[in-house]
Amino acid sequence: MRTVRREVYHSAMAITFRPTSTVTDEEIEALSRANPLHRFERTAQGELVVMPPTGTDAGEREGKLFFRLALWNEQHKLGRVYPASTGFHLPTTALRAPDASWISNERYDALSPAQHAGFARICPDAVFELLSPSDKPAEIRGKMPEYIASGSRLAVYIDPRRRLVEVSRPNCETETFLGPTTLTFEPVLPGFTLDLAAIFR
Repeated sequence: MRTVRREVYHSAMAITFRPTSTVTDEEIEALSRANPLHRFERTAQGELVVMPPTGTDAGEREGKLFFRLALWNEQHKLGRVYPASTGFHLPTTALRAPDASWISNERYDALSPAQHAGFARICPDAVFELLSPSDKPAEIRGKMPEYIASGSRLAVYIDPRRRLVEVSRPNCETETFLGPTTLTFEPVLPGFTLDLAAIFR
């Protein structure tokens, strides 16, 4: 992989680099293989975001979120579910890896075998982002309109510390819920009920 000089312009537990040239999908795949404990994203501006492993509590919440979505999909078989390690190439050229995501069978089947093998050029129908202690709320929240503009029908932002959930949909005002115990996401995820009490606990 080529070496490029990168300027770090924000230092936190998640580190963002501004490359001298845009890092390609293939280079991010190589970085992921060489650093399996880290997650990598690319913004629409070509910045590289390096996210460290989650802490114990955040990892447990993330696991619960993915498990509940995967269990629902196993029962209904309406699409494919992906964990946080899965990256998607959005129309904006951003590469994003939501904490949990779902793609309908119809849209998955329209992808080529090559896209199935790599970073699919698609934005999932439903995405979930779970705020962890190392995240900046504004940065995670900023992904929601990007997901919707890129083709998502549902983008869910969850802040466990504040017990807050924001639900975004195309052509709709963002819905805000404080301290919900459960939420449903009709019609995108029919029959799916997310147990927020378990995630907030």
